[in-house]
Amino acid sequence: MVISPKHVLCLPFQFDPLFLSNWVPPQFAREAEIANGRSAMLATVGWIWPATFGTFESNDVTTTDPIDAIMQADPQWWAQFVIFCAVIEGIKYRGKMQGKSYCGPGEPCIDWSNSYPADEAGRAKIHEQELKNGRLAMIGFA
Repeated sequence: MVISPKHVLCLPFQFDPLFLSNWVPPQFAREAEIANGRSAMLATVGWIWPATFGTFESNDVTTTDPIDAIMQADPQWWAQFVIFCAVIEGIKYRGKMQGKSYCGPGEPCIDWSNSYPADEAGRAKIHEQELKNGRLAMIGFA
């Protein structure tokens, strides 16, 4: 197998067995990987939290099983969740238009805790940690 420079860079080696980089730009693939990794990390916490720490007091959701809880949740909660997701997507879009980043290097769109490092070494460390943890969560959740 010949590895071309178009293949997605994956730490010290290039890994693209399906040759997806022939159709998908590597930067887009990396942003999608980070976004899906973040979703998987949140899903992993959402799966483990109720069984470990319990649930919030509620009359409609009475289980710690996340799949069953989805069906028990009040439709009003789902409406609030969709609105919340739309607001976050709007913030990400506005930040992207201002030259900020939501999935990669650069000043982040959302940093409410002001914890994004100012130095390049700290930023590189954060990006690598997020990428590794996201990959682990995606594998664990699959």
